[in-house]
Amino acid sequence: MQEILEQLEQKRQAARLGGGKRRIEAQHARGKLTARERIELLLDPGSFEETDMFVEHRCTDFGMDQQHIPGDGVVTGQGTIDGRLVFVFAQDFTVFGGSLSEAHAEKICKIMDRAMKVGAPVIGLNDSGGARIQEGVASLAGYAEVFQRNVLASGVIPQISVIMGPCAGGAVYSPAMTDFIFMVKDSSYMFVTGPDVVKTVTNEIVSAEELGGAVTHTQRSGVADLAFENDVEALAEVRRLIGFLPANNREKPPVRPTDDPADREEPSLDTLVPSNPNKPYDMKELIFKVVDEGEFFEIAPDFAKNIITGFARIEGSTVGIVANQPMVLAGCLDIDSSRKAARFVRFCDCFNIPIVTFVDVPGFLPGTAQEYGGIIKHGAKLLYAYAEATVPKVTVITRKAYGGAYDVMSSKHLRGDVNYAWPTAEIAVMGPKGAVEIIFRADLGDPAKIEQRTQEYRERFANPFIAAKRGFIDDVIMPHGTRRRIAQSLRWLKNKKLENPWKKHGNIPL
Repeated sequence: MQEILEQLEQKRQAARLGGGKRRIEAQHARGKLTARERIELLLDPGSFEETDMFVEHRCTDFGMDQQHIPGDGVVTGQGTIDGRLVFVFAQDFTVFGGSLSEAHAEKICKIMDRAMKVGAPVIGLNDSGGARIQEGVASLAGYAEVFQRNVLASGVIPQISVIMGPCAGGAVYSPAMTDFIFMVKDSSYMFVTGPDVVKTVTNEIVSAEELGGAVTHTQRSGVADLAFENDVEALAEVRRLIGFLPANNREKPPVRPTDDPADREEPSLDTLVPSNPNKPYDMKELIFKVVDEGEFFEIAPDFAKNIITGFARIEGSTVGIVANQPMVLAGCLDIDSSRKAARFVRFCDCFNIPIVTFVDVPGFLPGTAQEYGGIIKHGAKLLYAYAEATVPKVTVITRKAYGGAYDVMSSKHLRGDVNYAWPTAEIAVMGPKGAVEIIFRADLGDPAKIEQRTQEYRERFANPFIAAKRGFIDDVIMPHGTRRRIAQSLRWLKNKKLENPWKKHGNIPL
């Protein structure tokens, strides 16, 4: 018996050592943690239960039968974050460069199957050189098995990907289908084809960082949601994000006790919107002052900055926040902001998270670049997402809500449950100046007359009362009472039940 126990411990030691001390040191020299160190930081102390520690690859080609390392380049198992169950896999770059073999993929698939079975989030820590070339098509089949599970798990359990090293070729498509992607600056990158292939095919010379680094994907492509300075910060923020999310699509979001009174008033909000309608203000100030304890977990803060998305709490319960940002492009909706917000709204709807929308939108961004880029279809994504959503929806119009963009931003017509407006709200087909230039085209040669007409139009239509008369706005509220009114609305909407007509699935304008 003693011999067997010693043998077991030796095997465990070999698995824990991964690719050996030299490769672990090389990993540390790059400023990266090992797979096991990452899991230790991510999960509650002592909560990790590893599975498939002794799994090895089955490849016999190219001398691989002489190289066997227990675990085969990925550490898998389950544990807790703040006492709540999560499943995790962490690719180990010290073992065959973290490359994905058939056995490696089977381990990941087993974890995803278990997570689906019990209804708990999956967190993938990606650090891999890609498919294991020695295994050929078997490794490609492994990727496809993982992809299939990503699709089946979508909208059922939260899926979070953290890119903590290379992630290239077919490997990128698994994170791409998960709900959130985090990256680490200077040590992680994602691309379908690497710099060498790009140079060969297109003659472009580009570095891995420029092509698919964390800054590229969080600022330009929008593929990743957040970029962090190092592994430790990234893992700490994953823990924080999990605190906002329900375990699965059948649960309500978690509730965290708070000492922040629901009826707290914010007098400073009464002067947030400038008297000059063309002057910007920071919508984030409103968000911070309305949510519990000023805590806001922003998603994709560096991409499409003209719209703000993220998670917060009201009376301890998670809400999704979507808000136009007048500081950037005057808060106009464009291709990128429509895509960003639509995906976020759909995530919230999947996981029973109420949506609070703050509106200050002068319209869709004009121009040939937007039209040629398909703003019509991309803008329709956001409209579709809001119209499809059955979770509680509370909307506050702070200033401009013009044209089709008014409709799109969770209006009453898209089944908004509660729609408020501040006294500063302007709900109209377009701004006073543009409207007057169309209606009174004959007077364009007389600037004084046009100015008079503009003032008349502003007084008559640039206010929330026309919409309120028709019931499109439930109430015109004082800005300082915004938190109280939102909290009250969410309270009575808690048990809202609304079902869309049965269908296999809709055909969102992709």
